[in-house]
Amino acid sequence: MISKTIKANSTEAISIEIDKATSNGFKPTLAIVFLSIKQDWKAISDMLSKKEIAVFGATTSGEFIDGDIEEGSIVLMLLDMNTDYFKSMFLETGQLSTLENAKLIGIEGKNTFKNPAFLIVSGWLTEEGENIIEGITEGFGDDVTIFGGMAGDDLSLSGPMVFTKDKSSDKGLLALIIDQDKIEINGIATCGWKPIGTTKTVTKSKGNIVYTIDDKPALDMIIKYLGVDYDFDTDKEIVTQIGAYYPLQMERDNVAPVMRTAMLANREDRSLICAGNVPQGSKIKFSLPPDFDAIETVIEECNELKNELQQKADALIMFSCISRHLSFGILMEEEINQVKDVWNAPMVGFFSYGEFGKSKTGKHEFHNNTCCVVVLKEK
Repeated sequence: MISKTIKANSTEAISIEIDKATSNGFKPTLAIVFLSIKQDWKAISDMLSKKEIAVFGATTSGEFIDGDIEEGSIVLMLLDMNTDYFKSMFLETGQLSTLENAKLIGIEGKNTFKNPAFLIVSGWLTEEGENIIEGITEGFGDDVTIFGGMAGDDLSLSGPMVFTKDKSSDKGLLALIIDQDKIEINGIATCGWKPIGTTKTVTKSKGNIVYTIDDKPALDMIIKYLGVDYDFDTDKEIVTQIGAYYPLQMERDNVAPVMRTAMLANREDRSLICAGNVPQGSKIKFSLPPDFDAIETVIEECNELKNELQQKADALIMFSCISRHLSFGILMEEEINQVKDVWNAPMVGFFSYGEFGKSKTGKHEFHNNTCCVVVLKEK
């Protein structure tokens, strides 16, 4: 399977790049499209569809292609995957719930291929991450492969979108179902964040809202405990700072912790609104801001994946939490480059509002503050 990556800053420019990529007899059947919400996703989707190229698309909070980080741009990966080896499915939360739609995707995968993998992108469904995983698992069965990310919108928090041919929605769920008997797919969800301090208990929460930690208001607790020198009442950036630098680590027995990012806060009740559910009674630790050790952990786990499961790759897809970009700063490009170098294959990816994947010791689940790498190789 051949994959080619291209980028541009406008619809006209990406059209030229697509023509260049296909001028030498290369006939792609599938386009992975990640772009800024400011770009004309519909024009690009229509352009690809007219060339009989299937579209798997999401808006972003920053894009990257191979080792380059982009902002406000369009990045594409074109693949000549046999059309018998994949199927796309687009559903929208509305008449049916996200859980019910995800279950339909799992059932469709089971009915289409004996051994499917699910690559998924979702719109403004931040509270539904666990429901997406649960639904697909219910529809398919426990031994399921799920990787992907939640779309972004350049941090405007107004409504990220997913799209495919003639369809789009800020509450959409888009799945690329791939036959693993034909295309080998493996991946890793890894973060490298180090825990700090003692284990604490979420004493009051509902869904993705954390009201109290150790019976103290969650926002006040994290500010005082971490010594963050901000006045929340006057500084609206504090939640971005906390979410990026001090995510919560939900501890579990015998598996890696799962990360939860604080995206918003309530000034009145001092609660934190996280990008994923935090059940009442959860045991948590705070996190230290990342350094080079975090990147080393990510690369180490990617190398383990390569050595143990998948030594070669035709294509790499990466979903990295926007909070990693905010906290890593210029180190982010270092991480992306080093991940690419593990397999030395074309890579495309974006900064997301949540990630789907399997940690080193865990199961396929919903993550925050995490880097999810997916490796594809035709058998």
